[in-house]
Amino acid sequence: MTTVSPTKVRMGEITGGEARALYAQNPVILLPMGSHEDQGPHAPMGDYFLAEKMAELIALRATAEGTRTVVAPVLPFGKGDFFGPMPGGIALSAATFRAVLDEVFAELLRHKLTKLVVINGHGGNVTVVNEATRAVMHKTGLVIPALYLWRIAYAEMPKLLGAEKAKAVSSHGADPLTSLCMHLYPERIRGDLVPEPRSGKPEALGLPFSGWGALDFKGAEVTVPIEYDAVSPNGLGTGDPRLCSAESGKLIADRLTEIGAGFCHHYAQQ
Repeated sequence: MTTVSPTKVRMGEITGGEARALYAQNPVILLPMGSHEDQGPHAPMGDYFLAEKMAELIALRATAEGTRTVVAPVLPFGKGDFFGPMPGGIALSAATFRAVLDEVFAELLRHKLTKLVVINGHGGNVTVVNEATRAVMHKTGLVIPALYLWRIAYAEMPKLLGAEKAKAVSSHGADPLTSLCMHLYPERIRGDLVPEPRSGKPEALGLPFSGWGALDFKGAEVTVPIEYDAVSPNGLGTGDPRLCSAESGKLIADRLTEIGAGFCHHYAQQ
């Protein structure tokens, strides 16, 4: 009988012979995706490799604990949103991103691989992922869940880092991504380019900025189609990246791995 090492979790590294034996068991398949956009002057643009690495860590732990889990090739290009002005950035239109998801799901379902979990690392992907998974549910009855890693991390950081530090460091261009990168890929961080926290309150249309694509009008949120360079030319949100650290990154990575592996166990039993 052809077997595959339980430490081999990347689908791209599994041979054809191993695949025929392994996929007959209908393992959990993680589908990592992220973006290729500005993450601040100090951090690599490809946040997708953090989503891919977290999926790998989750799969290794879930497999070691008894739930065979593998990781599909990462989708590096996210659905475009606010970061189009950044030179070198690459994003997909909503229609193209949706078409890619539809076809990836269809290819896996064709072979009766039904335990699919999206591991998402980009906020711009959320709406289209929901639309694509809803379409699968309506057509087949299958529910494909999605874990948005950074949303989960934001919720966990006050418990891991303390509420005061988590509030000060949480944002685009700071945590969780910068600390995760410091822990998982320290050689990819430019420590000499870590910026000062943003000073002052940026404005657009004479209103204060309250979030990507959002302004504050007397306490009411107003959504606007402006891109990030209008309010944050260096890609930094409201957090202080100087507070990021490899130690924080390890805490975040370990917690995301624990949550992700636990979900794989739960989902495999449904």
